[in-house]
Amino acid sequence: MTQHIQESCGLPVNKDPTILYEDNAACITQIKEGYIKSDRTKHIPPKLFSFTQELEKNKDVDVQYVRSSDNVADLFTKALPTTVFRKFIHEIRMRRLQNL
Repeated sequence: MTQHIQESCGLPVNKDPTILYEDNAACITQIKEGYIKSDRTKHIPPKLFSFTQELEKNKDVDVQYVRSSDNVADLFTKALPTTVFRKFIHEIRMRRLQNL
C-alpha cells in the first residue's frame, strides 16, 4: 500500500518488503506455510491464508517474530502496566509537548 501511495505521488519507491512483526508463532507458521486446519482456524476462510502466503512468497511482506514483551504495537491495543507503557512510549520516542 505504501509503495502504491509513493508511486502515485511521484516519490521514489522503496522495493524492500514490508516488515510485519508478529508475536504469535502459530500466526507466522500459517502465513509462511499456508492454511493449517484446526479448531482455532476453522472460522477463517482458507482463501485468506493463500493471499497472505502469496504476499510472503512474493517477498511483498517479511514476517518476523518479536517477543510479546517487546511488541510495541501492544501500546495501541492493550491496557498495559505503567512500567511497560512508559517503556514503549520511550521506544517510539513519544514526548509531551511541554517537554520539547
